[in-house]
Amino acid sequence: MSPTDARAVRLLPAILVGLMLTPGSPARGQTPDTAGPAVAAAQGTARAWLHLVDGGRYGESWDSAATLVRHAVTRSGWDDAVRKARGPFEPLGGRALLSASFQTRLPNAPPGQYVVLQYETKGGGGKTVIEMVTPMKDEDGRWRVAGYYIRPK
Repeated sequence: MSPTDARAVRLLPAILVGLMLTPGSPARGQTPDTAGPAVAAAQGTARAWLHLVDGGRYGESWDSAATLVRHAVTRSGWDDAVRKARGPFEPLGGRALLSASFQTRLPNAPPGQYVVLQYETKGGGGKTVIEMVTPMKDEDGRWRVAGYYIRPK
């Protein structure tokens, strides 16, 4: 791992935690009618992205991630960070959505459109974990994952 990758991996948890640890406040600047389609689109993006990481395709998950992620860490740095984060809980199995919250402001993130999704997931050895996935509306208008965080329940 290059010094740049090592620095990015150290910064990545701060970026991801900042994106993930946000209060479940109501959508700001959005009505339920306009936030609903954003949440639905973000959930579809999260499902596809989680399919990649569940399959160990971490490099592909970086390829499909938001510009914010790809500018924060290299592909190989991302691969290392995700392997280390998920490793203690593998294999991951059934996943149930606990919450979905549309946000326009998150700590340590630029203003934008984000959906914070929280899942309860079955892990290896009978463990249960909480996964948080935060898709954002990227520069090109497409929803892409900008944050991932996993912790024991």
